[in-house]
Amino acid sequence: MRFEKLRYDKAGETLYGYEHSSGLKAFVIPRKGYSKRYAAFAAHYGSIDNEFIIPGDDKTTKVPDGIAHFLEHKLFEQEDGSVMNKFSALGSSPNAYTSFNQTVYLFSCTDRFTENLDLLLNYVQSPYITEDSVEKEKGIIGQEIMMYQDNPGYRSFYNLLAALYEKNPVRIDIAGTIDSISRIDKDTLYKCYNTFYHPSNMAVLVVGDVEPEGVFERVEASIRQNDPRPEIERIYPDEPAGVRTDYTEQKLAISMPMFQMGYKDGFNGRDGLDLIMYETAVKVLLELIAGRSSDLYESLYNEGLINSSFDTDFMIQKSYAFSILGGESPDPVKVRDRFCWKVEEIKRKGLDQGAYDRLIRSMYGRFMRQFNSVERISRGFISDYFKGVNMFDYLHVYDKISFKYVSEILNKHFNQVNLAMSVIKPV
Repeated sequence: MRFEKLRYDKAGETLYGYEHSSGLKAFVIPRKGYSKRYAAFAAHYGSIDNEFIIPGDDKTTKVPDGIAHFLEHKLFEQEDGSVMNKFSALGSSPNAYTSFNQTVYLFSCTDRFTENLDLLLNYVQSPYITEDSVEKEKGIIGQEIMMYQDNPGYRSFYNLLAALYEKNPVRIDIAGTIDSISRIDKDTLYKCYNTFYHPSNMAVLVVGDVEPEGVFERVEASIRQNDPRPEIERIYPDEPAGVRTDYTEQKLAISMPMFQMGYKDGFNGRDGLDLIMYETAVKVLLELIAGRSSDLYESLYNEGLINSSFDTDFMIQKSYAFSILGGESPDPVKVRDRFCWKVEEIKRKGLDQGAYDRLIRSMYGRFMRQFNSVERISRGFISDYFKGVNMFDYLHVYDKISFKYVSEILNKHFNQVNLAMSVIKPV
């Protein structure tokens, strides 16, 4: 069996890769001496993929919001019983999650790895969906949707996305709405499964103390389709420039106001190294402006305007990109105004080269430490793979990124007309 071995000396890591005849890619990152082994079978299919052209078809297919998440739930039900029970009998811990851009099925175990891997590969390829089970699932997911309507952190996040975006489906709850899931049926679920769960649109990753060739042999034996297929054409609406609204507010049963704010980015859809260069630059800027070692964070914290819940992040894919920062605060609007004032001050004076150099070293160290966790390796690797890179490409980013480049992104990303805020206030 032929497979590729890539050595990343700077990180002290080795990545093994294998491509099945169907187009499916499988990867192994060895962890000698680790007791836990972790495997994931992932589809490049998320909640935003609701309008597409099926390969070989000439018309557009549009499906209800929340269907990717609904399908994730349905795959755990098999004709001969629950997949969860089968994993439990093998002594492993299974799980799955759906995000905006991917659906991932996984397990971790310390023993009987090959049996668990076979089960993972087989059940994801064996949907068993009936009309009765679909109707039953609508009630279960409907309760999940309603539960999150009262979750302040969840609502502040999605209210922010609805403020930032007018048409992009990233603004819609991953689980959909009560109305949208009511329109899901068996035939539509199978249509989405047959479109997005073709092996050419999927990847397998194993992290742990395993032999790569043995893993690839199990993949070769388990994948049932052998022919590659053209790429799916995903259709996303044209998103207007600027934000839909710059402020949104909701009241819930909480003791202190909670907020999220962020900038909608007009990133132009590049992928690969360009995308993660841009991602790293914005994350550097968020840390420099409002990270825990920044003057702004210290002053806001000492004044009681923020607490340890305050955090920042940047999410980027080919079809959307936005920064996000927030937490609890007695006066969210004052925090926003202070942040904006600090951004304008840095634009006038320029970034601090010394602070930048220290932060780059710190972020590189954090990046390297994630290789101590099989879970963090897996989650990061799969997300990056569907962006067109593997996580080891960040090594090139930290070598290539420059103070000048990050300074240019400061003026590009932090534009006041692209800023929105979502606040949850106590009832």
